[in-house]
Amino acid sequence: MINGIRNESDLAQQVTLVDQMISRGVDAIVIAPADSQALVPALARASAAGIVIINIDNRLEPEVLEEYDLSIPFIGPSNRAGAKMVGDFALKSVVAGSKVAILEGITSAVNSIERRTGFEEAITDAGMDLVTLQSAEWDQTKAAQVMAGILSQYPDLDVILAANDNMALGAASAVSMARREKEIVIAGFDNISAIHPLIEAGTVTATVDQFGDQLAVFGIEYAIEALESGAELEDRETLLELVTAETL
Repeated sequence: MINGIRNESDLAQQVTLVDQMISRGVDAIVIAPADSQALVPALARASAAGIVIINIDNRLEPEVLEEYDLSIPFIGPSNRAGAKMVGDFALKSVVAGSKVAILEGITSAVNSIERRTGFEEAITDAGMDLVTLQSAEWDQTKAAQVMAGILSQYPDLDVILAANDNMALGAASAVSMARREKEIVIAGFDNISAIHPLIEAGTVTATVDQFGDQLAVFGIEYAIEALESGAELEDRETLLELVTAETL
């Protein structure tokens, strides 16, 4: 049984889906949480019903899991390492001291926090100037709006590090409206197909492939393993790959 939400921030719908799975008596749930903290109570109900839970993509907040006495294995990439990877690449194309903006996702989400941290590490290592950090909540339209304001406030901005490709697309739209496509370096994260034309055109310099289309498969395989063995499972880290015009 497969169910999903319309966007990455639709927490209420995801809670409803978890409760539906509990009612239907499923054996396992593989889930990419819309929120690293707020979804935990629903998953605690599922665990109490004897359902095996596998966490993929966005890691559940360890402290909140501990509050509910839950042990849920995570399968996914190091978002921090991925952000550091693409940040390092993007910042190589500008001089030290260049002005950088970060567009982050939902501020409480673990994957957003990890990506922000990776970007900040890349900025520090390269000796850049982080002028603003703002959330566009993973959303393309909101990213365009937020970035329009940033460009107005920081007309000498050099680099935009976006925590997902949807926000990179929104940022690119705002940069285009400001007619600064050839002046500002943009990097994203996720390697969605919609970002490829912009990478090929040089509008976006790079993104990171976390092989998100395979995470659900990994999660299902791990859930089956858990059901068959009955053993407590450990976290598993998956691969990351830098995607540029040269590698497309």
